[in-house]
Amino acid sequence: MANTIKIKDVSMNVGDTIKIHYSFKEKDKKKNQIFEGILMKIRGHGENKSFTVRKVTRSNIGVERIFPVISPFIEKIEVEKKGKSKRAKIYFIRGKSQKEIKDNLYAS
Repeated sequence: MANTIKIKDVSMNVGDTIKIHYSFKEKDKKKNQIFEGILMKIRGHGENKSFTVRKVTRSNIGVERIFPVISPFIEKIEVEKKGKSKRAKIYFIRGKSQKEIKDNLYAS
């Protein structure tokens, strides 16, 4: 199981907080959006690789989004904060609050 992934010269680990700048088409306009969350898991091999990012909205609803590694829609990825995770897939953050996640993943 992979703990690290490299996309567009940016290396990131499971547990890192990342910002993904992606574009999409709405009718005839091209729009950009930013999805910021915790990198939960990395799966697949080669060109079939994908990663899952989870964020919690203002109304405390968890949103998970799966991004393929080789995607023309991903424009830029930034690593906001490095996390310390000993696991390859951190599903345990689904049942935790923001404070508990912060205490578990970013503790020194």
